[in-house]
Amino acid sequence: MRAAVLGATGYTGLVLLRLLAEHPQIDDIVPVSSSQPGASVAAVDPGLAPAIAAKLRSTGGTLVAVADAARLAKESGVDVVFSALPHVTSAELCAPFLGRSVVIDLSADFRFADAGVFAAVYGHAHPRPDLLARAVYGLSEWHTERIRGADLIANPGCYPTATLLPLLPLARAGVVDGPVVVNAISGISGAGKKERLDLLYCERTENAGAYNPGRAHRHAPEIESEMKAVRGSLELLFTPHLAPLKRGMCVTTVARLAKDPPAEGPASIGGILGAAYDGRPFIRLTGQRVPQTRDVWGSNRCDIGWQREGGHLLLFSSIDNLVKGAAGQAVQNMNLRFGLDEAAGLPLHGEL
Repeated sequence: MRAAVLGATGYTGLVLLRLLAEHPQIDDIVPVSSSQPGASVAAVDPGLAPAIAAKLRSTGGTLVAVADAARLAKESGVDVVFSALPHVTSAELCAPFLGRSVVIDLSADFRFADAGVFAAVYGHAHPRPDLLARAVYGLSEWHTERIRGADLIANPGCYPTATLLPLLPLARAGVVDGPVVVNAISGISGAGKKERLDLLYCERTENAGAYNPGRAHRHAPEIESEMKAVRGSLELLFTPHLAPLKRGMCVTTVARLAKDPPAEGPASIGGILGAAYDGRPFIRLTGQRVPQTRDVWGSNRCDIGWQREGGHLLLFSSIDNLVKGAAGQAVQNMNLRFGLDEAAGLPLHGEL
């Protein structure tokens, strides 16, 4: 299989290159960069082993422009395109590949079915509203069957992934009620690879705090949209925090119990989550043990724990924001779409 990575020099793009370099079904990678065409992939990421050169044969080991990748797709085919480009830009640059390649977009451009909602959330008219009806929201464990038939997959954001995976099965079962209060902590790489004063080492080290609290963060409407699909309207209060971590994300969700679930059995919290994710390799249920970012660092797992506190339920989840929250889930979606082993090329174990 041949895969193209648009935006190959950002954090997500670099992680994609590393995952695809290890993927047993990917034998050709087309690395694409609008800012550095012609640059050597080895120079952009010296951490890649020289063995990746065998998978860069189409470009001779260099980054190419989007137009060159589109021409390659037209002339000899590209099976899958991963777009790790900024919002708004991504939809336009992905468009030439549709109809020729499966497109997995890691921006927010195709996460909302309604162009008006996108415009309200991102402050910009949607660049390609004509394509929205074709997109499937790529929360791998939740929309599996639709992903298998999709040619345009909208990879979820990292905060929504970590929030929705523990919450959706319980919302669907009618166990939880609003308000749903979410407090989430992310590593700094979640903000992307950019030059910004508040992301400098001296600004972030020994410093943690909330930002865009309540309903101000762009991921809040994304979470609400998926919640609404299974339970109708549930009030959401979502507060993200930046912590002095390079990568990693942990989320604590507090919701009122709509009914009194038993401690054990199919209708229990563990029973509902276990049934929803039975056999899924990247979900680990930890029960009363609260998962931590170090448990999942470098892996494509989401670890989920829970605890009852009177009439409320506390849900705990941890992911690596660059893997399960971005590049890893994108590769997982590729595996589902092409009928491959769901775990192919993806790390199951956290790194020390």
